[in-house]
Amino acid sequence: MDKTVAPAVASPRVMANVLSVFYLAGGVAGLLGASGAADGAGRAVLFALAITALLAAAVVGWFGPRWPRDLFHLPVALAAGLISIAVLAAPDGPTAILAAALITLVSVDACYFFQLPLAVTHLAVALTLVTAALFARDDVDPRTALGVDVIVFALAYVARALVLRASGASRDPLTGLHNRLGFDEALDELMTGVARTGGQLSAALLDLDHFKQINDTAGHQAGDRMLCTVADVWRAELPADAVLARHGGDEFSLLLPGVGGDEALVLVRRVSALHPGVGLSCGVAEHRAGETGSQLMRRADRALYAAKDGGRGRAALDEEHEPGRTTSQQPAGS
Repeated sequence: MDKTVAPAVASPRVMANVLSVFYLAGGVAGLLGASGAADGAGRAVLFALAITALLAAAVVGWFGPRWPRDLFHLPVALAAGLISIAVLAAPDGPTAILAAALITLVSVDACYFFQLPLAVTHLAVALTLVTAALFARDDVDPRTALGVDVIVFALAYVARALVLRASGASRDPLTGLHNRLGFDEALDELMTGVARTGGQLSAALLDLDHFKQINDTAGHQAGDRMLCTVADVWRAELPADAVLARHGGDEFSLLLPGVGGDEALVLVRRVSALHPGVGLSCGVAEHRAGETGSQLMRRADRALYAAKDGGRGRAALDEEHEPGRTTSQQPAGS
């Protein structure tokens, strides 16, 4: 698996839950540290920062599952800023060290949520801010500050390794796409979001026509190369929030959040046309109110078989949810 991609296990809902818990932990730790500190302006600042963290926990927990992935950079960066201010404002050395220790939560967030270059950037900025804040204090030994850095680096390395291992369980080793497990997890995630917001969601099943003949005549390596080529083309053309998976063999599945059935059909036909030497049969279905994820995929499967019955190399939309309309078919590359 390419380690530069965002971990597959970090869906927006999971990211929101983790970040909310960490903000809550930071807020509670801040309240405890402030309550044990001597009276003064620093103590008041710590209380204010702790309350801010608790409010952030509520906001992220409530709204975060509906955020786009890129928006999570803001609360992670904000956490690093709040911790740095807390280190500077702490009325004594032990309280400053307690505040600095919270940067471990930021390191876990960064390694869990983002692509490796972005995770390293978050980690570097956070450690620079906190280390500088510790060095600016007369009551904290610089060696203690460096010790905190070492611990944070070690924790970040372990967190990244564990996350990548967990992500690998939901990835297809040949194409790097989601496997069936990853697809089912993504479908559950998106169905929860659709039920909450009432947004659109379309699903598609894609099948390579006569793939067995390719394996039989050109060999399995040629078949594997074709599967990887198809995966690369679709991955490059799909929206950033689309979920593409290989179910095994020559079948792929696709989820398109925020996209209606007609628009999904146009998209599928357009991308299919980029495979002039590969025949693709595609079935598309749009989610309807009250429908489960398995029901949505069954309708996409029904549309796929309709496309095959129509001569293969075609894309079909299941339109059972629209009275008076029947499943539409058209060559996938048209």
